[in-house]
Amino acid sequence: MTKSPFFATFGCRLNTYESEAMKELTAASGLENAVVVNTCAVTAEAVRQSRQSIRKLRRENPELQIIVTGCAAQTEPETFAKMEEVDLVLGNAKKMNADTWNKLGKGPAFIGQTEGVLVDDIMSVEQTAGHLIDGFGARSRAYVQVQNGCDHRCTFCIIPYGRGNSRSVPAGIVVDQIKRLVAKGFNEVVLTGVDITSWGDDLPGNPPLGNLVQRILKLVPDLPRLRISSIDSVEADQALVDAIASERRLMPHLHLSLQAGDNMILKRMKRRHLRDDAIAFCEDMRSVRPDIVYGADIIAGFPTETDEMFENSLKLVEDCGLTWLHVFPFSPRHGTPAARMPMLERAVIKERAKQLRELGAKQVENHLEEQVGKQHYILMEGPRTGRTEGFTEVQFEEDQLVGQIVPAVISGRTSTKLQVG
Repeated sequence: MTKSPFFATFGCRLNTYESEAMKELTAASGLENAVVVNTCAVTAEAVRQSRQSIRKLRRENPELQIIVTGCAAQTEPETFAKMEEVDLVLGNAKKMNADTWNKLGKGPAFIGQTEGVLVDDIMSVEQTAGHLIDGFGARSRAYVQVQNGCDHRCTFCIIPYGRGNSRSVPAGIVVDQIKRLVAKGFNEVVLTGVDITSWGDDLPGNPPLGNLVQRILKLVPDLPRLRISSIDSVEADQALVDAIASERRLMPHLHLSLQAGDNMILKRMKRRHLRDDAIAFCEDMRSVRPDIVYGADIIAGFPTETDEMFENSLKLVEDCGLTWLHVFPFSPRHGTPAARMPMLERAVIKERAKQLRELGAKQVENHLEEQVGKQHYILMEGPRTGRTEGFTEVQFEEDQLVGQIVPAVISGRTSTKLQVG
């Protein structure tokens, strides 16, 4: 009995998006009796989890082909090619190519011709595949890829070597996708990518991200809510700032790629901003959009980080008024400059990550307490769960219509979410 391929996806929203695209490509190809593992390379732990999952999948599905793709497959194909459980390693460019899947759909003989590895030079890829699918998500929210890759070379980051250089999806394609999603009943669209504030750098005229955002809001007037994913604050253009300030349909929630709060560490990371730049950006945005809520990525225990330097990262959380923290204990990635810097003890890194997470939990509780008694417009993700404009989770006592935006006054909170009713 044949089975349609199923997918195990790790990592970011973009990986999830691409898994949805691959589902359509594999369905069209006729590929059967296979499992596709879409890996993440952002940390050594992410790679370990992918390897662990592959071994488990082989034990549970001895009869299926295992195809490994994603960023970890791109950056270290030999790691997965050596695994006896793996039949084929597929690079990030190959995975979005219909011809690849059409050949795989013809049978296992094609894998034998590849010696088990199909990985191209990702830096030679000049286009992204954002046109492949009309977003993905639950009935309430859809994600649309507008960009892929990254032109920056932060010293800790392996992702450019997995994703390649920055490539933008043309605005017309993005707008057409969103129009179709709205027609299907989606009430919120999230723009996603690897480094979305670099959107437009490779397009004619070099339009900035703010231009795309304003164009979407103008040309898709029936879209109730637009949200942007993680941005680099130092690259926020004036058109984007203006949109955040004036467009109520653009949600007041920004996830910032900050990484650290100490200037020397930021320099060693090869970041493009200083501590005061991050604080000024957050203050400026809050002055024009008082209800804005910030999240941020912060790395704990970067090489050479002293106690004083770490304190500056802790202070940055309050100085910027951050709420949602995504804390990464530093993980050396082979081939990056940071992997050659003097490392801290793992116990120190773990302790600093713990302190950041504890501070983040306090920031969340403070935010939740401030929302009690306020009215929010909540996008329902389930019958009794939804998200506010600032992406805070809300629990209802009574069922609501999934996918609808429900006005409600917040009546209480737990330590992690708001309550209505």
